Amino acid sequence: MAAFAEKGFAATKVEDVARRAGVSKGLLYLYFKTKEDLFKAVIRSFVSPKIDALALTVENTELSPEEFLRGPFLQFAKSVPNSPARILARLMISEGPKHPDLVRWYWENVVSKGLTALRMIVKKGVDRGDFRESALDDFPHILVAPVAFSMLWKILFDRHEKLDTDRLIEEHIELVLGSIRKT
Repeated sequence: MAAFAEKGFAATKVEDVARRAGVSKGLLYLYFKTKEDLFKAVIRSFVSPKIDALALTVENTELSPEEFLRGPFLQFAKSVPNSPARILARLMISEGPKHPDLVRWYWENVVSKGLTALRMIVKKGVDRGDFRESALDDFPHILVAPVAFSMLWKILFDRHEKLDTDRLIEEHIELVLGSIRKT
């Protein structure tokens, strides 16, 4: 990821990655047929497990939907802006239009899984009578909007003004919960 972060996806050579990993270029090609396959493996190694774990927690949690959003989801959301996902977001924004296959793969293997998990927890809350039906039913993206904003802020403006992204995300969840909770 460090090599991709430094030079971008297009400019990173497999030789660069091999050198950083302390292996030969041939060894990398033995495991990864293309640079795209190598990039996907990098994503699978640090992003996919977190998304898969979140989805599994949604499926198996005994927490109420509100407790889940205030607990496991909030902890996950707060961890993202300071994680390598920030670098990945920068790469997707800057180079995604040139590599639509990678964007589609990322959509299918990361983003859509996360949105499906959020839809499940919101639906569970509505079905249990904890939440009222709302725009969140159709737009679970609302829950992750401050996470995406926080990553962009850290990439672009953090050196000019620090933002307490943890508090921003916490307050956003509280606002959302306050608007969908049945009273």
